[in-house]
Amino acid sequence: MRIGLKAGAAEMKPIVVRELIKEFGELRAVDSVSFEVEEGEIFGLLGPNGAGKTTTIKILVTLLKPTSGEAFVAGNNVLKNPGAVRKNIGVVFQDTTLELDFTARENLDFHARLYGMSKEERKRRIEDVLSLVELSENADQLVKNFSGGMKRRLEIARGLLHVPKVLFLDEPTLGLDARTRRRIWKYLEEFRGDTTIMLTTHYIEEAEKLCDRVAIMRKGRIVAVDRPEALVKRLEGERVMVIAESAEKLRSALKGFSIFERNGKLEIFVNSAEQFIPKLFEIARANGVNIEEVSIKRASLEDIYVKLTGGEV
Repeated sequence: MRIGLKAGAAEMKPIVVRELIKEFGELRAVDSVSFEVEEGEIFGLLGPNGAGKTTTIKILVTLLKPTSGEAFVAGNNVLKNPGAVRKNIGVVFQDTTLELDFTARENLDFHARLYGMSKEERKRRIEDVLSLVELSENADQLVKNFSGGMKRRLEIARGLLHVPKVLFLDEPTLGLDARTRRRIWKYLEEFRGDTTIMLTTHYIEEAEKLCDRVAIMRKGRIVAVDRPEALVKRLEGERVMVIAESAEKLRSALKGFSIFERNGKLEIFVNSAEQFIPKLFEIARANGVNIEEVSIKRASLEDIYVKLTGGEV
């Protein structure tokens, strides 16, 4: 059965994407992307700059039209029923979209009116979300005087104000300090299971902490989708870090291995470091390369991300 044609909205998952393509001239920013997001799930899109994450989000929130393929959000086709999609979502963009000359309360009240909320409902929900993001004491201050972290917390409050079925977060903690980032994680975790959340992030730690599943994107394509721990297990292995006098010469000699160079070190993904290291020294001696240091680390989600994105960070 073709999703969206015969299936009713009640049967459909909160986000369904099928063979989505978006082209800008000769550039294919999103290339045949397909995935589904479960009810109440926190789903993450990971990938380097230019991978297609933000373009995918913009299509799902109806800001861009796809070149081809189909996508459904809250049971509605993003191309055929954009108004219905917008009524059922909350969005937090990378760049602030707050009214800086309004107070926090005025920003929220304006947003609530756009969604047709009654006076009593607006008042109750505004107090609820301000309390959630710990801005009750700042409710009547002008937003232009807020710190970056306070603005981001207010935007999350605004995104949740009308109780959306799906909340989209595009790099929600980008540029924030570690303490503020963790506070935002706490707010989002309070909604786990109640609101379906889709986020893009550059922070591997954030994906591990928040996401039930992640999709890793590279050059417009999804190269892996699974739970973070399952991705690590599926590609289980070890990472051998090597410092050598002639790193490029050694890298050329180690054919057939996944090797990346970062911060002056060669990072080599292997199934068994114990079996690989003797071979490493044998190859180094045969090629006249002096190895200065070797260390071993078990694979993590960050390692899998580096491996699947070709070393792009």
